[in-house]
Amino acid sequence: MAVKNYILVCGGTACESAKGDDIYKALLKEAEAHGVADDVQIVKTGCFGFCEKGPIVKVLPEQAFYVEVVPEDAKEIISETIVKGRIVERIQYQPEKGAKGEAFDIENIEFYQKQYRIVLRNCGLINPENIDEYIARDGYSALEKCLFEMKPDDIIEELKKSGLRGRGGAGFPTWMKWNFTKQVDGGQKYVVCNADEGDPGAYMDRSTLEGDPHSVLEAMIIAGICVGADYGAIYIRAEYPLAIERLETAMKQAREYGLLGNDILGSGFNFDIELRLGAGAFVCGEETALLASIEGKRGMPIPKPPFPAVKGLFRKPTVINNVETFANIPIIITKGGDWFAQIGTEKSKGTKVFALTGKIKNSGLVEVPMGTTLREIVFDIGGGIRGGKKFKAVQTGGPSGGVITEEFLDTPIDFDNLVSIGSMMGSGGMIVMDEDDCIVDVTKFYLEFCVEESCGKCAPCRIGTKKLYEYLDRFTKGKGQIEDIQKMKDIGNAMKKASLCGLGQTAANPVLSTLRYFPEEYRQHIEDGKCIAGKCKDLVHYEIVTEKCIGCTVCARKCPVNCIEGERKKPHVIDQTKCIKCGACYEGCKFDAIIVS
Repeated sequence: MAVKNYILVCGGTACESAKGDDIYKALLKEAEAHGVADDVQIVKTGCFGFCEKGPIVKVLPEQAFYVEVVPEDAKEIISETIVKGRIVERIQYQPEKGAKGEAFDIENIEFYQKQYRIVLRNCGLINPENIDEYIARDGYSALEKCLFEMKPDDIIEELKKSGLRGRGGAGFPTWMKWNFTKQVDGGQKYVVCNADEGDPGAYMDRSTLEGDPHSVLEAMIIAGICVGADYGAIYIRAEYPLAIERLETAMKQAREYGLLGNDILGSGFNFDIELRLGAGAFVCGEETALLASIEGKRGMPIPKPPFPAVKGLFRKPTVINNVETFANIPIIITKGGDWFAQIGTEKSKGTKVFALTGKIKNSGLVEVPMGTTLREIVFDIGGGIRGGKKFKAVQTGGPSGGVITEEFLDTPIDFDNLVSIGSMMGSGGMIVMDEDDCIVDVTKFYLEFCVEESCGKCAPCRIGTKKLYEYLDRFTKGKGQIEDIQKMKDIGNAMKKASLCGLGQTAANPVLSTLRYFPEEYRQHIEDGKCIAGKCKDLVHYEIVTEKCIGCTVCARKCPVNCIEGERKKPHVIDQTKCIKCGACYEGCKFDAIIVS
């Protein structure tokens, strides 16, 4: 039955936690109450990407784009937009540029203008729990093509032409990985999806699974056809309950439609998938540790070769790719490898999804063509730094990535360029820092994460991460020695060469890259005992400037330990013996009467 309007409600984890489900139910209730339930289809979708403004509700064909919606807005959305066809200006997104209140297409919103959504093509558009909506968007047409029109070599050829490289971090050519497994003669083979997304600030794979689970299932089945496997597993961390729920729903529906299980679409080909839940260990993002975990063993890496493509799960040939890599496969098969290869740079084709977070105005999921510059991502899409602060650096590649400084803002982002400037693509986490961030303190945070997540199997990683953390900890307490810098470089370089897996090989990246680009800030901590950002508490001293203090008492009232004394309308004093250096007084003072030294 045709309807006049569509209301799309963001159903990603972030919006769900902000009462997204209540908004959805309230819209259904109000549509019924206003007698328009048959005229409007209300759909809960996957993530829109623009997380900074969530929960988001989009109304078609009016092109209303409502942000920061609450359940109480449902009545007005229905009565005004659906019944009367009018935009609710109060909650309509207001672009920084352009006419206020003007109806616009989502593509014209600055956050989306430089994006190219291939992996996220269905997120925010379809109901991820309805297989018919995925099929209506050409879903499973690639599977049909692979079953009845293409041979395994044809699939490999299309992937080769596409230039697709694995999006899990290493950037290994996907066609080559699949071809290694395909070339192993006979016997049991497997297809595994790595959905163990453990980087702080990263949620690209989770959002893809929540918003478009069928695209990953379809790609895994295609991989099975290509390499001769009949079984697949999705290894996903148990902390992703919504993604797990939607995957289970999608798998059930695919089996009911004859797209998963025995004799798929009457082709005689059998392939089934099961979920394997991980306990949230970062090292299980490494493929051999992940496979060990599926086998019921402790998640620890093993030396390579042999590579999983030849001896993987249960020592059988295994194709293992991450969520984003798989999500690219169906559209490559449908539109062709040549189409995909037109996007991106010479050696990095297609797009990349980043989780843009930190000191940025517009945080969210960003999918851009490879070759987009960091300046475009941070300032055009992300809207620049919050509060008019100065850009300092961007951490890419997660806790084991590196920092990128202002001088590299115009570097086209792709696998090779990031490595050349001391960072890496990783899975796609991108954390923006401003002038208030202490680079030593940030580096210490990442090393602490790596110390906790190291499995401890190899000495370079187990001991190296701990020693690097100890040096950084001493720096933040004003107890470092200048010769420690060279020791850290030596340890870091040794870890890169001698560690068993990717975690240890890259864990020193934050140290090496920040030493390279911020040597002066390290020197200030070590030689001057100074933290210019005021983040290292042992090096910070808060003091009230008597001439500027008017005795408003705001600082005293904000102090959590009551260490500020003074009479009203008279200069106050901080008791340094009680001060915990939380900075609450500094942030609360409107007269610049408190200085950090």
